[in-house]
Amino acid sequence: MQQVDFTTLMAACCELRSHWLPARIEQVIQRDRFTICIALRTLNHRGWLTLSWHPQAARICMGTPPPKGADTFTFSQQLRHQLNGLALMAIEPITEWERVIDLQIGQRPQSAIDWHIYTEVMGKYSNVILTNAENRIVTAAHQVSAQQSSVRPIQTGDIYQPPPHLTDPIPSLSESFEHWQRQVSLVPGPLKRNLLQTYRGLSSALVLSMLSTASLPPEQSTEQLQDSDWQRLFHLWQDWLSALEQQSFNPGWYQAASGYTVLGWKITHPATDLQTLLDQYYSQQLGEQTFKQLRHQLQQKVKGHLKKLNTKAQTFYDQLKASDTAETYREQADLLMAHLHEWQLGMKTLTLKDFESGKPRTLTLNPEKNAVQNAQAWYKRHQKLKRARAQVQPLLEAVQEEIAYLEQVEASIQQLVQYQDAADLLTLHDIRDELILQNYFPKVAYRKDASTEIPFYQYQSPSGWELLIGRNNRQNDLLTFRTATAYDLWFHTQEIPGSHVLLRLEAGAVPEPEDMQFAANMAAYYSRARQSHQVPVIYTESKYVFKPKGAKPGMVVYKHEQVIWGQPQAVLDRVYGSASS
Repeated sequence: MQQVDFTTLMAACCELRSHWLPARIEQVIQRDRFTICIALRTLNHRGWLTLSWHPQAARICMGTPPPKGADTFTFSQQLRHQLNGLALMAIEPITEWERVIDLQIGQRPQSAIDWHIYTEVMGKYSNVILTNAENRIVTAAHQVSAQQSSVRPIQTGDIYQPPPHLTDPIPSLSESFEHWQRQVSLVPGPLKRNLLQTYRGLSSALVLSMLSTASLPPEQSTEQLQDSDWQRLFHLWQDWLSALEQQSFNPGWYQAASGYTVLGWKITHPATDLQTLLDQYYSQQLGEQTFKQLRHQLQQKVKGHLKKLNTKAQTFYDQLKASDTAETYREQADLLMAHLHEWQLGMKTLTLKDFESGKPRTLTLNPEKNAVQNAQAWYKRHQKLKRARAQVQPLLEAVQEEIAYLEQVEASIQQLVQYQDAADLLTLHDIRDELILQNYFPKVAYRKDASTEIPFYQYQSPSGWELLIGRNNRQNDLLTFRTATAYDLWFHTQEIPGSHVLLRLEAGAVPEPEDMQFAANMAAYYSRARQSHQVPVIYTESKYVFKPKGAKPGMVVYKHEQVIWGQPQAVLDRVYGSASS
């Protein structure tokens, strides 16, 4: 993930000063444990200022509104108490070439400064600190005790101390080409490393962008550079310093939107403004990071439960298989009781003629017991196995239902292959909520954007009918029992975990065969059988789909169904090209 460097920070602050000062602070909400959102109102507009101290995505920019819900963070409560209704009057760096921004706050524009919010954008050492007019710390996003850091503790009541001063040389527009070249090549080594270690204010992303624009490999040694290479690189160096001095930036995306720049170098998509670019980039990156972590967590949890349940089911199968031999023990006992006169003391085996087949049958006896005792042991074994079948059968059915449910959940998780938008992450949150309610997952403290309703997957059939597909069990229930009307057709893979699919029709409408095939293909694709060539799919009218009493989310029964063969591979283009979410 590309981190906000000194250049990006200066560009963001320049835009904020141009459009958002002065502004009234109307609200303070903490989005998560790394992000504060401050509602600002100017004469022209209202927006949310994002201050983040995330170790990988620390930033300051205007962003999207925070989700609605209870804010229980102490840090935001203290900020709200002190700052609500006051005016944000200035956004300034505390000193040159430092990634620490001072948000200066007072009663009203042109009045004295009463509060400072120091936003330190420094990777894993990032922080947001509120101080009063005397620079005494009132609260901090991340407090650092003297035991954690003897160099710079951050505690409530202490006087705010800036981060340790950097010792690297400061880049300057007045520096000559010869001196700059001598500084960078003083110790021969890779060009990227030498630039980063020689001057302050540089980041890996900035240096890589600079070298790429100059057509120079990052690992090329300074000893191998030609004079023309040095000249190209120095020209870009001067462009960078000029942009900082003149506060003139050109933000945009590069490398197929996998990164961004504020200097206009090799832009593939220009950005309307840097605030939107930063908000989109870090929202996407953090969403993708959280998505991967949560998806892996859910997969492992469901996989572990399924492994235990399958082991339990196999034990029940073995017990039922053993109970199939119950009649054999009764037959042996009857045969022995009918031939008690042939038993002799100390016998280990006894061969007798079977009642039904008339063939010889060898009985294995316990020599320490007499014939009656051996027969009684077999009768007891027969009764025990019969009782076991009656007890094990319902237990096995319950385990099978639980396995079917978790396989359905697993199929929903597997459908979310990669993060595309916020709906994908919200779908995983829904699945986690469901597993918590079903006692498969421990309760955790987190906030989900409850104000955003997750949309169904939506497609259009060849004839233009709407096709809706549930993303998870909660959506499957919502689709089947809340959204469906009496005229809609319901599709689902036959005895295979998958999503509920609804082909929405008008009264009296009859879908074309192409529409039916398309719906079947989609049902097959959004199932565990996605990689198959042909998948049996059942369909019926939505009124014939029922939820049994006490059934788990997403589990239904149906009647009057018909079968159609779905081809999941036939809809790949539609899924990746026209899905709306």
